[in-house]
Amino acid sequence: MEPFRYIKDVEKKEVFKGVIGQYLGSGKTMNVMHWNFEDNVTLPEHSHESEQFGYIIKGGFKATINGVTKMLNAGDYYFVPSNAMHSFTSVGETEAIDVFSPIKEIK
Repeated sequence: MEPFRYIKDVEKKEVFKGVIGQYLGSGKTMNVMHWNFEDNVTLPEHSHESEQFGYIIKGGFKATINGVTKMLNAGDYYFVPSNAMHSFTSVGETEAIDVFSPIKEIK
């Protein structure tokens, strides 16, 4: 993979109604996504094998991880353990970065 990339060159894809994703790339054991959520979009409860780290750039999420719900705002971050049930609802237009390990296939 090219070590330097520019966000303007990365394809935008609607991965869920109201959610635009940009696949930033991957290494051997992890991959990174950039997300833009419209206001009040819920990513339904789900789980996956990959551990997930997320950082909120702007806006916020009402996030539920393993049955615990918290409000997170720009500058806050979260960790989702492997196979943990989780969901997110955007509060305002929300921008975030997620890192997955092992690599999570994004459809």
